[in-house]
Amino acid sequence: HVQLVESGGGSVQAGQSLRLSCAVSGYTNSYYCMAWFRQGSGGQREGAQGVAVILNGRAIYSDSAKGRFTISQDITGNTVYLQMNSLKPEVTGMYVCAAGLTSDYNWHRPLVYQYWGQGTQVTVS
Repeated sequence: HVQLVESGGGSVQAGQSLRLSCAVSGYTNSYYCMAWFRQGSGGQREGAQGVAVILNGRAIYSDSAKGRFTISQDITGNTVYLQMNSLKPEVTGMYVCAAGLTSDYNWHRPLVYQYWGQGTQVTVS
């Protein structure tokens, strides 16, 4: 039974930082890539925006995340982090981690991911 459990969200002021965590359990497929998505208030997975992914050992970011967010993974591969600095109100949303088989070309498309967490809310004011 695969589980992805996010934590670390909260309400912060613009310019502050947050560190999100995603604890992964229940699967041993080392080929799975780990990604963070942001869902809007509607909560529909199809409309989720890709924020960052670790793909074949490389970190890839959306344009809006470059330079301010950092995705990383612990040595066991069981926890994925998203360090978010210099936060702006426009990044407010539910941050959800996902696992699946993806590529450089479609990592940002939510429907290619097989497993999802429930999300952690980030609110920037």
